[in-house]
Amino acid sequence: MSFWRKKKTEKRTAPPAQASAGAQPSSGDEQAGEGGQGTSTIFLTGDEAKDRRSVKMLLDAIAQVSESRDLEALLDYVVDQAVEITGAERGLLVSREAGELTLRTVRGRSGQVLEEDDRRYSTSVVKKVLDSGEALRTTVNSQAEAMELGESVFDLKLRAVMCSPVTTDDATEEESGEVVLYVDSRAASREFRSRDLAIFAALTQHIAIALRNSRLHEQSLEKVRLEESIQIASTIQEGLMPSLPEDIGELDVHGWYKPAEKTSGDFYDFVRLESGALAVVVGDVTGHGIGPALVTATAQGHLRSYLRFVDDPGKLVTMLNQDMARHLDPGLFVTLFLVIIQPDGRLQAVNAGHTPPLWYHMADGQMDAIPGQGPALGMMEDFEYTSPEPSLLEPGDTLIAFTDGFVEARHHTFSERMFDESGMRAVLSDLARRGTARETTEGIIQNILEFTGGVYEDDMTIVAVRRAAAAAETTNSDATGTGTAGTDATGAGEA
Repeated sequence: MSFWRKKKTEKRTAPPAQASAGAQPSSGDEQAGEGGQGTSTIFLTGDEAKDRRSVKMLLDAIAQVSESRDLEALLDYVVDQAVEITGAERGLLVSREAGELTLRTVRGRSGQVLEEDDRRYSTSVVKKVLDSGEALRTTVNSQAEAMELGESVFDLKLRAVMCSPVTTDDATEEESGEVVLYVDSRAASREFRSRDLAIFAALTQHIAIALRNSRLHEQSLEKVRLEESIQIASTIQEGLMPSLPEDIGELDVHGWYKPAEKTSGDFYDFVRLESGALAVVVGDVTGHGIGPALVTATAQGHLRSYLRFVDDPGKLVTMLNQDMARHLDPGLFVTLFLVIIQPDGRLQAVNAGHTPPLWYHMADGQMDAIPGQGPALGMMEDFEYTSPEPSLLEPGDTLIAFTDGFVEARHHTFSERMFDESGMRAVLSDLARRGTARETTEGIIQNILEFTGGVYEDDMTIVAVRRAAAAAETTNSDATGTGTAGTDATGAGEA
């Protein structure tokens, strides 16, 4: 008990204090200093040398915050200044993340880095300030006062403690209340006065500004990195855009896609096989942005590789599904339509969870949808996709495959209305009777643009495959053995 008696004796012999004992708030200018939000000159004492030193310290801190990009060194500097200007023995910067307190910086006098044994502090004071959002300044005069503040205050024999939330007047909720600046002292003659808390509060604002600047700087760097990554992904996707293989016989094909953002989760491809057959692929990865874009590049690369030695669409899709399922993040999957068309018009198609393609039959004007034959890729690793019996693409028939951006396109005025499959059927029935693959896709795109008012809410991809009609019925010399691939169209004529 002699430790506390000594302090109480010294308190009685010292000049009357401006600060109240314990953690009780003071009145008058003391209260202005408690929260650090009183008049900006409350730290001035009338002592010219002392006041000049305080002002210089704050100006130096402002300069450091403005110029430094090394956050950790800057935090050490400000905590050192807090220790020096208040006459404390230790200064700490403490943050709370997920309910746990973490020491960001621990400094002694003259910038000393404290050892582990010297890093204990009053967690109860820190939590109180974090919870209340208000600064605390206290002088401990008795064992009872120490225990009231917390067991650590008593164990550490602390005489004076000061703690303030790190925030600014215009801080957002995200920036406020989860970091505090803390100083303490065991010196029997040490008391923190209102001027100390005023300077202390000013320093916490500098820390808040430093943290904010660091966060904004990191966000700007992250934005640049993201934009660079998106540009790289976009370049990769553009490099994977298919060129039409030569010598595809009676087939006429055209492809078009429009990404909702800079990169697309949709893709399509034309690959001519050694047998002379043509593989046509349309895929759609869930989501938007760089992640789905990289998945499309991976899927497209794998497919091109497999098509070099496998021509069974069921086996191809099964192999791709096994690869994708092992590496896709949870919740990410790929819908895929793959059709392999022989030179004589025989075809086999596999639909893995994709929007059903439409097949227009010139002979009778009927239209069939090719339903799904299994789940989207990545959903069931062990699923076995099988190839159906070959069907014949008759002369004049048109097959279109598209992503859900077409059927889910919303009306520009009545947002509850979608273009849906019935809209695709109506447009295709009209266009496929008389148009080439390109004219058919351009006509569909034009109808979509008119329906949506030119708004693209989702990635949109469409591919048309048409087998040339009999010679007597052919009205367009481009209808045989031709094809084009288009991107980023804003109107039918630009597709």
